[in-house]
Amino acid sequence: IVLVLFGCGKDDPKVPGSAVLIFPAQNSECTTGVEISPTSSRVDFRWNASKNTDTYQIEIKNLISNSTQTSSTSSTTLGVVIAKGTPFSWKVISKNNESQEETSSQTWLFFNAGSETSHAPFPAQIISPSSGATASRDGNGDVLLSWTGADVDSDISVYEVFLDATDPPTTSLGTLSSGTTELTVSVDADTVYYWKVITTDLEGNISDSGIYSFKTQ
Repeated sequence: IVLVLFGCGKDDPKVPGSAVLIFPAQNSECTTGVEISPTSSRVDFRWNASKNTDTYQIEIKNLISNSTQTSSTSSTTLGVVIAKGTPFSWKVISKNNESQEETSSQTWLFFNAGSETSHAPFPAQIISPSSGATASRDGNGDVLLSWTGADVDSDISVYEVFLDATDPPTTSLGTLSSGTTELTVSVDADTVYYWKVITTDLEGNISDSGIYSFKTQ
């Protein structure tokens, strides 16, 4: 009887796998969009199928306005109208109809081509501390700030880091070369800090990471 009961049991819902992004490629300029208007074009996003997946949710974030477009499809390609001359990030979330669990792909950055001949750097992507996180100070009372940067033209010149206990942060901690994407800072305990990274390229184009916050222990 026990064997029969186990044999009739329902399988657990299958957790979807992670989709592998294909196009637009990471840190690239997309020049294949179909013009819809002087300010917008349709870009065909593509990714590889993931296991145990019924539907995909694609999230495309305008890195200038910080607005996000969300669409769903059962296919592995989707045409979406987006602004020209603008940097974006995108990712795909895999879903299974029988499971509450969702699995996200990596997040890639790209620049949707317009009429520009020089591109501003992508806004720096904050790694740590993440916004709203609690950061532990080391034995010297320091916290490590880290981020990533990218530019279609591969000509990032410097990063400038701002940190303050007030919002917005206006105190510059100085500039760092393009090869340096982390900075150790001295902070007080039990304090909320606000920080951002300004990226500048060799053409003088700049981008702003936006303001992030963390609390120290």
